[in-house]
Amino acid sequence: MRHKSLKQLVLLLGLILPTMGCFANSTFINDGYSPIFVKETHVQGAPRGSSIQASINGHYLMVTFTENLGQVAIEVTTSSGAPVDGTMTLTPTGVQIYIPNTGDYIVTFTLPNGDVYYGEFTVTD
Repeated sequence: MRHKSLKQLVLLLGLILPTMGCFANSTFINDGYSPIFVKETHVQGAPRGSSIQASINGHYLMVTFTENLGQVAIEVTTSSGAPVDGTMTLTPTGVQIYIPNTGDYIVTFTLPNGDVYYGEFTVTD
């Protein structure tokens, strides 16, 4: 009898958790945040890009690191390569960067081991 209850609980969680993830994602986007897809550009070890969560809301770039990646360098440039902002942060933490002008931008993340990730985004208002 106990085995059947455990099996039912696992099946129920298997149905509820994905639904909650979809709801959380739609809530995140509806609050004015637009996700920035982080891509690999130069990775020597195991890819860690999924540990970098970035989004833009108006002129604010928000970055969250979901695991300890060490001290990460964050650089924001225009799409043509002109520097806008740069900072270093210890992970796992979050960082908020103000982007003063509208336009197209690139945010680059350099991990301590030299791995590089980037995301492209647009500031519209």
